[in-house]
Amino acid sequence: MVRAHNDHRIIETPEDVDTGLRALKRRCPHMRRAHALAGDPPLRRDSGGFEGLARIVVGQQVSIASANAIWARVATGVTPFTPQRMAQLDEAALQAFGLSRPKIATLSKLARHLVDGGDWLPELAQVSDDDVREKLVALPGIGPWTADVYLLFCLGRADSFAPGDLALQVAAQWLMGLDGRPDGRALEAIAERWRPWRGVAARMLWAYYGVVKRSGTAAPV
Repeated sequence: MVRAHNDHRIIETPEDVDTGLRALKRRCPHMRRAHALAGDPPLRRDSGGFEGLARIVVGQQVSIASANAIWARVATGVTPFTPQRMAQLDEAALQAFGLSRPKIATLSKLARHLVDGGDWLPELAQVSDDDVREKLVALPGIGPWTADVYLLFCLGRADSFAPGDLALQVAAQWLMGLDGRPDGRALEAIAERWRPWRGVAARMLWAYYGVVKRSGTAAPV
């Protein structure tokens, strides 16, 4: 059952995803077609806080396989996984995990920021989506995409979305037969039709994108 927390729908189980998907399919033929091809999308819930945010940073702009491999080394090497422990590691130690220099800089600055100012990330579960986004993008190295993904998968907000995500933009283009790939602003406008389940629509689009890309049937973008 979808849990409402401080006026937020929270996606916690596959059944919650199914509830949202049924609502989307009743209203949107595009969602029905995506589901017919890709099946049920995965839950995709991760831990929140510093660990969850760090995992999103690690996974930026690399393949899923690479992200998982690097994250396994990071998670093993940073024990306990706290801002304090991360801040103690020098650049050489972080490079040994396979992290790029920009990601090392982001993680190091983020850890130091939370050590100096206190780790308030767990408190984000209590505030609105807009406030979460505003607080996260104010952190060193954290942009809108990272904030949106944190909302989706670490906080499980049912109506969050990531309009700046390239895969979502491409999936919308393919699914809706658009002449070109919508940019973030255009995709955000398109996604209005999927409220209050944009988080489930995003999961469905990602699943659809993966199936189409693997099949090689989509037109080049």
